[in-house]
Amino acid sequence: MFDSFSRGNRQLTEAEQWQERALCAQTDPEAFFPEKGGSTREAKRICLGCEVRDECLEYALANDERFGIWGGLSERERRRLKRGII
Repeated sequence: MFDSFSRGNRQLTEAEQWQERALCAQTDPEAFFPEKGGSTREAKRICLGCEVRDECLEYALANDERFGIWGGLSERERRRLKRGII
């Protein structure tokens, strides 16, 4: 059984605890969900220094996250990764 931790209105499972240590949790979320054509540079820079970058990317791929920067990759980059292009 998973221990759970609160995050907003939702409980985090033990497997999702990495989110509490993510640098993006300490910054403006708008940087990670830019408008179409907006810059992703700042979000990717933050991801580069994040200790849970790998867990974040694994989560995004496993949960088919289609929007935003996850694990330092954009939606397009994650699609390419899943198809084996990257």
